[in-house]
Amino acid sequence: MSPLQFETTPRIVCHAGGVKQLGQWACKLGVTHVLLVTDAGLHENGLTATVLAALDSVAVKVSVFAEVQADPPETCVQQAVEMARSVGANGVVGFGGGSSLDTAKLVALMACTPQALESIYGVGLARGPRFPLIQMPTTAGTGSEVTAVSVITTPSHEKKTVVSPLLLPDLALLDAELTIGLPPSITAMTGVDAMVHAIEAYTTRLKKNPLSDTLAIKALQTLYTHLPTAVGDGQNFEAREQMLFGSLLAGMAFANASVGAVHALAYPLGGHYHLPHGLSNSLVLPHVLRFNLPAAQTLYAAMGRAILPELATADDPHAAAAFVQAVADRVASMPYAQTLNQAGIRQDDLPMLTQEAMKVQRLLDHNPRALGYDDVLAIYQAAF
Repeated sequence: MSPLQFETTPRIVCHAGGVKQLGQWACKLGVTHVLLVTDAGLHENGLTATVLAALDSVAVKVSVFAEVQADPPETCVQQAVEMARSVGANGVVGFGGGSSLDTAKLVALMACTPQALESIYGVGLARGPRFPLIQMPTTAGTGSEVTAVSVITTPSHEKKTVVSPLLLPDLALLDAELTIGLPPSITAMTGVDAMVHAIEAYTTRLKKNPLSDTLAIKALQTLYTHLPTAVGDGQNFEAREQMLFGSLLAGMAFANASVGAVHALAYPLGGHYHLPHGLSNSLVLPHVLRFNLPAAQTLYAAMGRAILPELATADDPHAAAAFVQAVADRVASMPYAQTLNQAGIRQDDLPMLTQEAMKVQRLLDHNPRALGYDDVLAIYQAAF
């Protein structure tokens, strides 16, 4: 076996009702004043009440930053950092979807060790230490609770990343009860996002390894199986818990193996049109899979056999094609826009989106099949 390096969150707790244990974990980490990083919707609808109660029960002081925006802009991160410093917080809890978790990572770092955000975009440029960090996802999709990456939107609508082991939290606390209230559309978008993580981790050209492969396959099996139930019956706790677990596994896989062209093409859709990240991924996913099929046939066949028992004895060409069709059918059954046009994208913008996607070479380089400008444009046109 070739040498490999694998990094993930050092402590992961999956427990129904686990939010009630938050205060105990904060105390174990030596935190006396938490900055809770979340979004206005969760806070105003009272979903942060259990978090606040858990911290209050052990006399941990809490200040709330509830201004996180989707595709968090630099200003959002800076405002949260300033609040953490001004209130004297010495620990951070991220509570919400990927935007809240990504923001919390940078707040824990930059409030403890001041550094300009623009100076740490890239890999390994951040400096520590950071404040203790606990991540609590309320969606089953991003896997941000086990990734060393934070994605931020610049003033020019470009998505940039900070990549550093410092961003891995001390604790990922997963409580599926927190996901019960998710609407079907959000459940669907985040679930497909997690499936993309598993698929791209398994097919990445440069960094895949036996450990990430194992996690990606298990994640895909779990997510593909339970997504329809989670979308159709949001009160089904078993489906919700399995989706959260599948998202976790997919996050661990892609954090170490990377993602590819689906994400590269999705980023401009989020940066310029502010589409939810899961929707952006979903809109281009079937078309990227079809483009990649000639180069990824063996890998797609393996994933097909993993999720479709009837393919157990099928040859690679048949199993790979069946896999692509099965994923496309699953996406088509989800309750949201199915084309770029339906999502409000202007056809005249496709060349601009193509130019922006071509800038994301750090992900395109990992794709199993090389893409040029004309290839990317053709995928957007097929998705339109």
